[in-house]
Amino acid sequence: MFENLSDRLERSFRMLKGQGRITEINVSETLREVRRALLDADVNFRIAKQFTDNVKAKALGQEVLKSVNPSQMMVKIVHDELAELMGGDKTDINIKFNPAVILIAGLQGSGKTTFSGKLAKWIKSKRGKNPVLVAGDVYRPAAIEQLRVIGAQAEVPVYTEDGNLNPVQIARNAVRDAKLKGHDVVIIDTAGRLAVDEEMMKEIASIKDAVNPHEILFVVDSMTGQDAVNTAKEFNDRLDFDGVVLTKLDGDTRGGAALSIRSVVSKPIKFVSTGEKLDAIDMFYPVRMADRILGMGDIVSLVEKAQEQFDAEEARKLQKRIAKDQFDFNDFISQIQQIKKMGNVKDLMSMIPGVGKAVRDLEIDDNAFRGIEAIIRSMTPEERSHPGILNGSRRKRIASGSGTSVQEVNKLLKQFEETRKMMKMMTKSGNAARVMGRK
Repeated sequence: MFENLSDRLERSFRMLKGQGRITEINVSETLREVRRALLDADVNFRIAKQFTDNVKAKALGQEVLKSVNPSQMMVKIVHDELAELMGGDKTDINIKFNPAVILIAGLQGSGKTTFSGKLAKWIKSKRGKNPVLVAGDVYRPAAIEQLRVIGAQAEVPVYTEDGNLNPVQIARNAVRDAKLKGHDVVIIDTAGRLAVDEEMMKEIASIKDAVNPHEILFVVDSMTGQDAVNTAKEFNDRLDFDGVVLTKLDGDTRGGAALSIRSVVSKPIKFVSTGEKLDAIDMFYPVRMADRILGMGDIVSLVEKAQEQFDAEEARKLQKRIAKDQFDFNDFISQIQQIKKMGNVKDLMSMIPGVGKAVRDLEIDDNAFRGIEAIIRSMTPEERSHPGILNGSRRKRIASGSGTSVQEVNKLLKQFEETRKMMKMMTKSGNAARVMGRK
């Protein structure tokens, strides 16, 4: 998301390049383009105007440092204002009660059921809780079975009631059952409903009254743009929810919902969701999102993802092997497996400052390492441990066994040697020790 907005903002900042100082004239010209970029991203007109007015006031009130040019200063001001627009600081989910009851609400097709499963897995793995999912959507065909499948994938139990078509009673019974079975978090998935459907809106209000949830999350499809913001306001007027979840951020979305929704409903965005995989969920960090919008990457999130997957003790062992020049293809494929667990390769690369734009139009999918893995797995144990013995005949056999060419095998061997040299240099300088050992 935000690709078009990022490009438009970058072009608007270019207008200040070469300028000796910030003036009302060049600021006005720049912010005119910024406002157009925001409107094209489906940001509410009132919010876009207020945003540029705030930036203008701060820009003209700044004494530009001699070491910072006007363009860089404008980027800094816009960055800070974007982060503030989206909420400033991240807002945590409220699960300190036992059991903590979380009510999931939203429109039909917004991705509530999938998100419920993602949230259950996230709470279990990241917060060490024992959650239970509640199948409260009794209207959509196969909704209960869908939640059962997702619950099995997340390794989280699902509470269901056969034949009971009263969501209010189901929710109440589920909370009582959770207390008996020692579940400390109850996540209630509800049916999708339209704000104009009075009966359905009354029903979810009744569920809220019946279970007194500690957290109500409104799930919204970010691809619906400004319509999502308007719907959020109508739901908030009825439910007074605690936070927003933006789903389908990996789709062709212009980002207006993420930029506008906080200002309209005065409630924080708490989670963002991309893709169907249960690991594709993140807490929402306004500052990090502002970084990504302005092409600065998101190195903090990248490091956090790495730390979740890389074991500190294993990293120290690997460092010793590198220092002794013992890094082999067993280590190499192990590192590939760790990287794959971190998520979508293209998304990971986009978090690296300056890389996101370069890989935007490249087709990089989750199978990017398939050829490399096939080559390595076609080697014998001895060849993996001692790459130096890979002569011409062995390379030909490996190419045949992996369904690749000798050229591809040679290319991998060259890349492996370059990687080994680089890692050994880093180890000597101490950088690898600091990075790999940090947890």
